[in-house]
Amino acid sequence: MENQGALQQSAYVEPEEEASLPTLEPITNQTPRPRIGGKFLFVGNEKFWVKGVSYGAFRPDEEGNEYTDNEKLERDFAQMAASGVNTVRIPHTMPPRSLLDIAAKHGLRVMVGLSAEQYAGYLVDKKADAPDVVELVRNKVREVAGHPALLCYAVGNEIQASLVRWIGRKKVERYIRSIYKAIKSVDPQGLVTYVNYPTTEYLDLSFLDLLAFNVYLESEDKLAAYLQKLQNLACDRPLLMSEVGLDCLRNGEEEQARSLDWQIRTAFAEGCVGIVVFSWTDEWYRAEAEVEDWAFGLTNRDRVAKPGLHAVSRAFEEAPFPAQMDWPMVTVVVCSYNGAATIRDTMEGFKTLDYPDYEVIVVNDGSTDDTAKIVGEYDVKLISTENRGLSNARNTGWQNAAGEIIAYIDDDAYPDPHWLQYLAYRFMTNDFVGVGGPNLAPPGDGPIAECVYNAPGGPVQVLLTDIEAEHIPGCNMAFKREALEAIEGFDGRYRAAGDDVDVCWRLQAKGWKIGFHAAAMDWHHRRNSIEMYWNQQKGYGKAEALLEEKWPEKYNTLGHTTWGGRMYGAGFTLPLGRRQRVYGGLMGGAPFQSIYEMAPATIWSLPLMPEWYLLVGFLGILSLLGPLWPPMLWILPVFLASVAIPVIQAGISASRATFLRDPALSREQKLKQWFLTTAMHLTQPLARLKGRVDHGLTIWRRGGDALLLLPWPKSFAIWTEKWEDPGNRPFQFTSELERKGCVFEYGGDFDDWDIEVSGGLLGGARMMMAVEDHGGGAHYIRVRFWPKLRTSVFFISGLLLLLSLFAALDQAWLATCVLAISGLAVLIRSIRECASAQGLLAVTFERFKATLLVDPE
Repeated sequence: MENQGALQQSAYVEPEEEASLPTLEPITNQTPRPRIGGKFLFVGNEKFWVKGVSYGAFRPDEEGNEYTDNEKLERDFAQMAASGVNTVRIPHTMPPRSLLDIAAKHGLRVMVGLSAEQYAGYLVDKKADAPDVVELVRNKVREVAGHPALLCYAVGNEIQASLVRWIGRKKVERYIRSIYKAIKSVDPQGLVTYVNYPTTEYLDLSFLDLLAFNVYLESEDKLAAYLQKLQNLACDRPLLMSEVGLDCLRNGEEEQARSLDWQIRTAFAEGCVGIVVFSWTDEWYRAEAEVEDWAFGLTNRDRVAKPGLHAVSRAFEEAPFPAQMDWPMVTVVVCSYNGAATIRDTMEGFKTLDYPDYEVIVVNDGSTDDTAKIVGEYDVKLISTENRGLSNARNTGWQNAAGEIIAYIDDDAYPDPHWLQYLAYRFMTNDFVGVGGPNLAPPGDGPIAECVYNAPGGPVQVLLTDIEAEHIPGCNMAFKREALEAIEGFDGRYRAAGDDVDVCWRLQAKGWKIGFHAAAMDWHHRRNSIEMYWNQQKGYGKAEALLEEKWPEKYNTLGHTTWGGRMYGAGFTLPLGRRQRVYGGLMGGAPFQSIYEMAPATIWSLPLMPEWYLLVGFLGILSLLGPLWPPMLWILPVFLASVAIPVIQAGISASRATFLRDPALSREQKLKQWFLTTAMHLTQPLARLKGRVDHGLTIWRRGGDALLLLPWPKSFAIWTEKWEDPGNRPFQFTSELERKGCVFEYGGDFDDWDIEVSGGLLGGARMMMAVEDHGGGAHYIRVRFWPKLRTSVFFISGLLLLLSLFAALDQAWLATCVLAISGLAVLIRSIRECASAQGLLAVTFERFKATLLVDPE
């Protein structure tokens, strides 16, 4: 398979003798507890890969208890440890503390199942004698809380999809959250997950510490594709495959071995933090009976190893990637201007990289601080230049690189140890010319930096599919050197921002694709003061203006980028009118049930735009006319509502901040950071708006210079004997619009017009083209264009003029003049913008006509 080709050299082969595996150290009270580190798990400073097996359920003893045969536990756990297993998952029964003691002795960690799914039915059938599930869970957690062998708690395992559908998605989510909170109240440092599966994938469990899924797919490509989807669903959290397996009775032991080999390798290659194989043994007890018609075990009932155990041991030993893989050489480029405050972290991060063939180039772009001195302490290539801006520094980097892949990281970021492996893997298994990954805020940067990470305007990726990107942020992006050469590198006009967007668009304009790997993460320091955040957002507004000058076709008439993909990351401001639908299939029986975000109604989308604040200001001015004419006080509630909407949506968006699930923060600290994050959601659009307006990207911009033409429908025709595919004629016309810098957009699938040229916020002009083919390469081209007044013009100007009439009747002459002048100004401005847009079309038509009638020299 193409997406697994790089791993084929390590595919399962029956071993002639047992491989020698590393010995696990016993876990003691001095051993650090597992913690989350971005997309991965760590024990202390070492990354912890979950190499697990599912264990049980087994027949209980006479008193109804499981896992009481300590001799059997000793034998099984010793055999697991000798086979390269480091994690035991107990899925259905709360294990006794003695089991964790034995696991610790053999260096194994335990994933404890709390079986909350058994009590989900009480959400429907509320009975007087129903147990207090939350208190029941607390008591279970107290038995093992703080145990050094504890990996994590699993709230439950696969609440049945039909039951979730019956109870209701939101109610089940609240139920799981209540148990999560109960666990954290007893063991704040304990990691908590819920074992989900594809049929209830749609559950929003973003409050959990890590995402866990049971997945049974018997195709490498399908498994890889689904893991890529789950990685984006996990966002900034680790993804654990909590159950995979294959039945030997129906497929055979050799097929089980081969299947488990590629499932494990695929899971690690796609960035999973680990995988749990179902199960350790064929011995299995469910519903008060021994299960004898399945044989998923890596050992039989007598604990004799099957070929699958050898395959699993070898795949675990080589995780996350086989040592013998033929990795391409990578050049890591860091561009720095006065980055002394953070670049030491970047340099130290390179020491941790687990990659066999790479070099580091630091381009010191005219820094006046200690950047060069700090970099000089490390074994990297330092190139110092005068200050020429970020794009030129990036060009210097790749032009001096020896690697076939150029990976860029910022001087305020540092890489995960496996950063280059995941980037290179995506290059090796797909036809991408660029690959990026997520950038997460490192811990310990302070509360303001945490708030900035959870505020809008950060560097995020835009994905067309789960691994194909439309845009990757500049702080974590890599490109093939030959691709950068083909487009002559980065555009020097982008001195501080916008270069990453531009280079992605230029590569895609050549028909090439850009990829994404969710595990190719780096740690990116956020701005650590409100002033720095404000200035950063103004700079991004400036970059948007520069991009719009070069790429007008990428922007709509209001001056906003029209992305084809979906943005992923933290800090987005969510509209109040969010609409979500769950795909459940016929009678809720679809095997993969996803949640889909529906586009919000326009009224709820408008408050997300920076220009909403202009409307707020306009309504505020009108409400000030109240003392002059009391009926204008009716505008005051509208003004207050226009203020309240962004405040409410900012507060709701801030409530999804990652710091709210940090057990180390007090309630008071979380509340303070929530208020600050809410304020950032409100001020970020203002900063971005200021940067845009200061550099000409306004909603009233026109683009291009043209005469004013009477806004009236006009038709033209051209006879040409210069043949061209009729379908390309409209694009010939738009290429002329692009040369003039016009702002335009194409008509949609259901529109009866081809092109709309903007004259500003209030008016524009539309065009339609028809091409008659007369044979012999001759075409008769008909062009029609007409003015397009925005619907809002009639409403706003009509309302203002009507109000001025009523004010005149009440002899409130000052209010009459203000309202009448405002209404007429809106109407006149809109007519002028229509005239301007038609003038642009007329001038462009003449140029278009000249290209058809005159042969180029």
